[in-house]
Amino acid sequence: MSERCVLGTDIGGTFTDVVLTRGDGRLHVAKQLTSPDAPEKSVLMGVERVLADAGVPASSIVRVVHGTTLATNAVIERRGARVAFVTTEGFGDLLRIGREARVEDDRYDLLFEPSPAPLAREAIFEVPERVGARGEIVRPLDETRARAVATTIAELAPQAIALCLLHAYANPSHEERMAEILAEHVPNARVVPSSRVHAEMREFDRASTTLFTAEVAPLMASYLARLGDGLAALGIDAPLQIMESSGGVMAAEVAAERAVATLESGGAAGVMAAARFASAYSLPRVISFDMGGTTAKAGVVRDGRPAVVRELHVGGRGSFGGRRAGTGMPIKTPTIDLAEVGAGGGSIAWLDPEGVLRVGPRSAGADPGPACYALGGTDPTVTDANLVLGYLSPERFAGGHLTLDPEAARRAIERAIADPLGTTVERAAWAIHEAANANMASAIHVVTVQRGLDPREHVLIAFGGAGPMHVVGVASHFGIDHVIAPPQAGVASAIGMQSTDLTAEHGRTHLVRPEALDRATARRLFDEVEAAARAKMGVAGADVAGLVVERSLDVRFVGQAHEVPIPVAGDAPGGADSARDASPDPLAGLDAVPERFRARYRQLYGVAPAGRVEYAAFRVRLRLPVDRPPLVDAAHDPDHSVVAGVLRPAFFGPDEPVGTRVLRRDEVLPGVETVGPAIVEGPVDTLVVPPDWAVASDALGSLHVRRVEVRAGASRRSRVVEPTREESA
Repeated sequence: MSERCVLGTDIGGTFTDVVLTRGDGRLHVAKQLTSPDAPEKSVLMGVERVLADAGVPASSIVRVVHGTTLATNAVIERRGARVAFVTTEGFGDLLRIGREARVEDDRYDLLFEPSPAPLAREAIFEVPERVGARGEIVRPLDETRARAVATTIAELAPQAIALCLLHAYANPSHEERMAEILAEHVPNARVVPSSRVHAEMREFDRASTTLFTAEVAPLMASYLARLGDGLAALGIDAPLQIMESSGGVMAAEVAAERAVATLESGGAAGVMAAARFASAYSLPRVISFDMGGTTAKAGVVRDGRPAVVRELHVGGRGSFGGRRAGTGMPIKTPTIDLAEVGAGGGSIAWLDPEGVLRVGPRSAGADPGPACYALGGTDPTVTDANLVLGYLSPERFAGGHLTLDPEAARRAIERAIADPLGTTVERAAWAIHEAANANMASAIHVVTVQRGLDPREHVLIAFGGAGPMHVVGVASHFGIDHVIAPPQAGVASAIGMQSTDLTAEHGRTHLVRPEALDRATARRLFDEVEAAARAKMGVAGADVAGLVVERSLDVRFVGQAHEVPIPVAGDAPGGADSARDASPDPLAGLDAVPERFRARYRQLYGVAPAGRVEYAAFRVRLRLPVDRPPLVDAAHDPDHSVVAGVLRPAFFGPDEPVGTRVLRRDEVLPGVETVGPAIVEGPVDTLVVPPDWAVASDALGSLHVRRVEVRAGASRRSRVVEPTREESA
């Protein structure tokens, strides 16, 4: 029998990461420059490399998990499919009006211009009909006019049609009938009804979510077909699963219908990897720090699980790496609570009109890439600065598959930054490095300080090709004393995908007071929502062994506009956003929901109103656990001793370089500390250990970096952390 292996692939803006995990937990990794015009090519090239490196047949792959930025790029750059939008008569200007707010500098801009509408008015159509908020038919659907609208839409030949009728969440009958008419008249277009995408109140949110789903669905379907064909050509016939923003995966067969659920797939995978290591080390509070080539992302894991929110603002603005409500376009999909900034290895350094140094958000990407790639790029980037500072080895970048040009990096920084500022190239490079650290610290500020959390009580886990290089500098902004760089940290998102469960979620608006909700009605509503969630997962009507059903209610005080999710099962693991059936009666905890809501409200906001409570939505999340590959480290040889590393000049300040020891990861042994300055090079990442910090490894091959003055264990934040027996086995 062939060995059972799992593939994880993650497409980033600069690099595509591919990880093959063998049945015993051994890893084979590849970093490949992303192919912007045909991203599946970079995935397939990386897969070929890891198969050859592992020496296993393609038939040994039993599962392929994939994360992609396709949906994100299509939404942000407005390069989605041609779409028509159909809504209730009188609501055709809904998308154009929106609810955009002025934030930051825009508040003082006398020439402020709002963002353009997401869709041209000539692609928006209205049909006579009206459903009330309680689901009552106020005005029947005029089928004659509806057919006339469908005929006009057919002349535009759209690739998809977004259908969002007023209050269709309460009664989808008109929307379903209009979908049938559109399918009849425009057979080549994909019809996307809002009642299947997001059956909840708030018209603008539902409309924008439906619109972007329609824009991305044809692109996602085409892309996944090409990727599936490419994998099949390599001899891989394993199920293809797609990483979604909530920290789970979905079957490729249903990914097109749920394309917007992939908007933060890469970021979510990184947080799930952090959660895996947090569990391995029994760490209750962890900050995930993921720095790639284009962006840096931060999230918090508490008690082994990240927080999940249910709204994402795409293309908006906001302070400190966040996204303000009222900016950008809202997309209602479960998403791990992340903050993201445009600061990665490829982020371009530039001077604003006042001569102030800026880093990002524009990125050199993979084409042409940083100047040091020698692929045509001329703008200075963070990677160029790190090369000038001595942190990177030109010959061993990206596993030795890309050679860097130090002189090209120096020329780019000198021309664009050093000469205009009248300083040296080295000082300019240090300023770029520090500016990038400050930008990334702002993302951590969002998910900790702005959430009422003290960063000093957390351990910082660094991922991404550039994450370990910057993690200590970022930690110093907050007084964090302990950081971890896991094994193969440069491809951690792809590793995290391999350990995520198959998931699906569906919610439905239903306003009701607790005392007016009888058990039979609650059971019927949850059953209907669960059926919709099963359809999203692709297991409708099937008896699936091991399927976990998590039921929750969106609860609020009467008169409030927003809700707090509360589990129906009171002893649910993982906090207030999910609940696992804990008794033969899944609704046994229903009566206690109002009191648990009041307790959760007090925990979140510090006040305890005595107002009346109402339920706003019924929600079901399905989770099918997967067999997780074990965490093992195959890099250490017990008979290997630390050897004197090569010395290389590196900068840890703006002035003079310091002779710095350069070590391979396998030269940092468990329990043996190396005091900085030091640079630890792995196949796909580089860890920078400044002076006054020390590094040691553990049984899993993770690198633990602690401040020298607290490394002996005097601080509760710097205690020695070892993996649990189950994870290290």
